[in-house]
Amino acid sequence: MKKTFLVFAVALSFFGLGACVSTGKAIDAAHNSRNSVNWDGVYRGVLPAADGPGINVEITLDLDGTYGMSYQYIDRGEEVFTEDGTFQWNDAGSAIVLDVRDMPPHYQVGENILIQLDMAGKKITGALTDNYILKKVLE
Repeated sequence: MKKTFLVFAVALSFFGLGACVSTGKAIDAAHNSRNSVNWDGVYRGVLPAADGPGINVEITLDLDGTYGMSYQYIDRGEEVFTEDGTFQWNDAGSAIVLDVRDMPPHYQVGENILIQLDMAGKKITGALTDNYILKKVLE
């Protein structure tokens, strides 16, 4: 009787532990920049320009899905260009797409950073990769 009880207790323990083990699929699907990162706030940096020393950029992201952007080409006068509108998250919840007209619209969202992506939404690679990062300055 004791042996049967011991076998039953061990089997029940394995089943109980098995129920606690996660495949990670549900967690991975729910854990992304959109819901795990404090992404709203102001981001600033100097992004590369094709024909100049760079572009001073500031992007403000709001929780209601709106953004404000200002940018100024370095060494091209004092004119500051502004855009505002809405943004959408990609299906993975890792990047946003701004409804901007004159700048690349795709940005990967990270902890206190926005990384400008190429026009197709892919990460920019090469020697200048680290120059496509805007850092969060205000919440």
